[in-house]
Amino acid sequence: MTEEQLVGFAPEEIDTAAPTRSARLKWVLVVQQDLPAGRAVNAAACVAAAVGAGVQGLLGPDALDADGSAHPGLPWAGCSVLSAPAEQLAAIRAKAAGSGGVLVVDMPEAAQLTRVYDEYLEAVATTASDALAPLAVALVGPRNRVDRIVGRLPLLA
Repeated sequence: MTEEQLVGFAPEEIDTAAPTRSARLKWVLVVQQDLPAGRAVNAAACVAAAVGAGVQGLLGPDALDADGSAHPGLPWAGCSVLSAPAEQLAAIRAKAAGSGGVLVVDMPEAAQLTRVYDEYLEAVATTASDALAPLAVALVGPRNRVDRIVGRLPLLA
């Protein structure tokens, strides 16, 4: 991720006592609806990892259980996991990529077809953007802008 792609929350915006809908930024993760469960979860987990690295202030503080064991912080602002057909997922990615202030993280199908990361990089480098076939796309940005991009997609079932 380049410096200009980073989005996030300023320290004064982080309010772990407020409902997730009050957060300025909204995070949605859209998964291709026809993927088998294992591939869908893999795609969602991979783009979520990249979002975690690219969004400042997304993770809340670690939680301590009653025994004193720490559980690493989770996203305090929430995340909706939605589904869409393959064609619509590609359109969502394209629309979001042209929307300023929205972080777009996608997982092209090539990521699940290769076993060596350099092979994935080569496959992406030799494929046009509109032919990459995203399996999952995550968006983080201003709530109203993200809502306009994803519309009323259903939750992943």
